[in-house]
Amino acid sequence: MEVKQVLRMKEGTGKASYANNSLIQERGITNVRTILQGSIQELYRAKLPKCLVVADLGCSSGPNSLKVLVDIIDFVDVTCQSLNHKLPEFQVFLSDLPGNDFNTLFSLFPSFWEKLKERKGSDFEVACFISGTPGSFYGRLFPNNFLHFVHSSYSLHWLSEVPKGLVGDNGEALNKGNLYIAKTSPPEVGKAYQEQFEKDFTLFLSQRSLELVVGGHMVLLIASGGESRETYIPFELLNMALKDMILEGLIKEEQLDSFNMPMYCASAGEMKELIEREGSFTLHHLHTFTLQWDDPKFVADAARAVLEPLLASEFREATMDDLFCRYQEKIGSFMATDKAESHTTAISMSKKG
Repeated sequence: MEVKQVLRMKEGTGKASYANNSLIQERGITNVRTILQGSIQELYRAKLPKCLVVADLGCSSGPNSLKVLVDIIDFVDVTCQSLNHKLPEFQVFLSDLPGNDFNTLFSLFPSFWEKLKERKGSDFEVACFISGTPGSFYGRLFPNNFLHFVHSSYSLHWLSEVPKGLVGDNGEALNKGNLYIAKTSPPEVGKAYQEQFEKDFTLFLSQRSLELVVGGHMVLLIASGGESRETYIPFELLNMALKDMILEGLIKEEQLDSFNMPMYCASAGEMKELIEREGSFTLHHLHTFTLQWDDPKFVADAARAVLEPLLASEFREATMDDLFCRYQEKIGSFMATDKAESHTTAISMSKKG
């Protein structure tokens, strides 16, 4: 599976689209507004740029990137007023893989301007130039010393590729019957995922260290969990739904055995160690918070908006309605007896001189 070719959120603005099912991610972003505010205001006071160059990496096709941009402009404006400075221009790059539904994202621009006017007043004026930048954030996207600020939310848990080492010497899948690391997975599976995340996250940091100006800031929100049981629960439930469909002959067992989710929910400790080891950034803030699951349908719809294109590439589009209906039932059964929550790690850092 070529991850870059199949990884994208559910396109469009339909009932199952990411644009209409990204409230969980929005809650996480709202949870760390004070961190974003502190980072962007510290950056502006230190640099006083005439044009603030911002990149949102992994922007997807929903409204959350534009909501973050409203916050950034608002926070800079408040700072400018306190300093009696003129508001700078903003150059904003929304970046994601080439398969991302940029057309839907661009169609949301009018609502972005409306929200900005609602926040700041109908007479508020700002020079803000927004464009799309297709490409992988595991490679170079911008010139050297070009960006002032980088934001990324709920994207860096996705890996650049399925980890190597998930197939034995005899060609047999090591993680048979599992989409992701599970309680039944052999140690080699977790090690392969961890090593791929270490490689990718380090590469992300090194590429951004070239693109950011000295003193430039980054705020990252990353789905996390490490080795906690909560990390596995969503995929255990999805495995159960898929195995039911295998028993009914709706999908083949070999499809599940050969499929491996290209993501890794690292612990906060792993991220901190990699940031310090890579060495290009000063870490200002790192903490993990939890988001409680809502009703089963809400959670299943949110998962479908994220996972359907990826799963459909292996298990066929025609099975998706059935799969996520079963998934919703599994979630409901779990939530009837257990607490269900997800974890996010928020990070703020700046490029060293």
